[in-house]
Amino acid sequence: MSRILEAAVPRRLGTNFRWLLGSSWVSQVGDGIALSAGPLLIASQTHDPFLVAMGVLLQRLPWLLFGLYAGVLADRLDRRVVVVLVDLMRAGVLAVLVATIATGVVSIGVVLVALFLLGTAEVFADTTSSTLLPMVVDKADLGVANARLMAGFVTVNQMLGPPLGAALFAAGMVWPFVTQGVVVLLGAALVAKMRLPVVPATKEHKQVRQDILEGLRWTWQHAAVRTLTLTIVTFNITFGAAWSVLVLYSLKTLDMGEVGYGLLATAGAVGGLVGIACYDWLESRFSLGNIMRVGLVIETFTHLALALNRSGIGAMVILFIFGAHAFVWGTTSRTVRMRAVPTEFQGRVGSVYLVGVFGSMVIGTGIGGLIAGAWGIVAPFWFAFVGSGLLVVLIWKQMPHIAHADSDDAN
Repeated sequence: MSRILEAAVPRRLGTNFRWLLGSSWVSQVGDGIALSAGPLLIASQTHDPFLVAMGVLLQRLPWLLFGLYAGVLADRLDRRVVVVLVDLMRAGVLAVLVATIATGVVSIGVVLVALFLLGTAEVFADTTSSTLLPMVVDKADLGVANARLMAGFVTVNQMLGPPLGAALFAAGMVWPFVTQGVVVLLGAALVAKMRLPVVPATKEHKQVRQDILEGLRWTWQHAAVRTLTLTIVTFNITFGAAWSVLVLYSLKTLDMGEVGYGLLATAGAVGGLVGIACYDWLESRFSLGNIMRVGLVIETFTHLALALNRSGIGAMVILFIFGAHAFVWGTTSRTVRMRAVPTEFQGRVGSVYLVGVFGSMVIGTGIGGLIAGAWGIVAPFWFAFVGSGLLVVLIWKQMPHIAHADSDDAN
């Protein structure tokens, strides 16, 4: 048993990392439950397509409204305390939601407000939590540590959480949100056990706007982090465009039905598990620059393969490969950014990155809808292939430098 634990969570990563990992995995259970329970709760209150879409928007909108402010807060305050307090607030919102469901006074208005508040809390919790790992793990071990954290996202959030949330909702509308509240509190308790080094405090008292500008300036002036951020933003536009029509592609182009669409998501998650199993081996044998290069090529040709494919089985194979790539790319890009950014800037630079990620997804989704409406369901995949291919050509030679950026090299 101890040998299995050592392989899963090496002792050299430290006790603090184990508390962080436990909190992350527990929190992913709650987030995964919400992925299915949230839409089901909205559907139980309304069938209006506009209000259903508003539910999705209100969960993503806080990233654009508060993302940069969350980064400033993470760099100014005790990060462990911020995570704990935000999780307690999130549990409070869930408690109120549970009370309205249990008493029968729940309404679509209550649900939408709750989703917006939970989305806002997620912005501050995720932004601050992402700064904790570089504080407790050596730079050389960030890849392995990130892989363990990402494993929780793939297995618990994407695979276990949604069906569990649906099953709990079927048992009683209130149960998924009770369960989510409990795991949020447990995650907060685990983070509270961490002991973190002190973040260097600035002597000068600055306005929030100045801190935000300082984070944006640092990101832009550091050539490697700037290129990495622009890369993920551009690739998420093409990804968002392609994935915006995936459900229609599955139902109409491939004629796979609702179950078949679910199988595509499962194929991607299983691919992610393969990525988890292989990451340590890949990092020990190949440079991060080459790993990133191969990943960009895989993503580019994923769009081409989906554009040409007309088979349900073929789509599952493509999504399986893409799932493995997505895990490896996500782990590598997080590791590169964490190694390059100084501790006192982790919150602000990380928030710039995350706002770019979510903002570009929103833009890409809109572009994909317009393209599909004008030229057909498969057209967004062609757009994504051409756009991704051009970007790969432009940044190919820069990948090795990005992957081995030093925090002191800001030029």
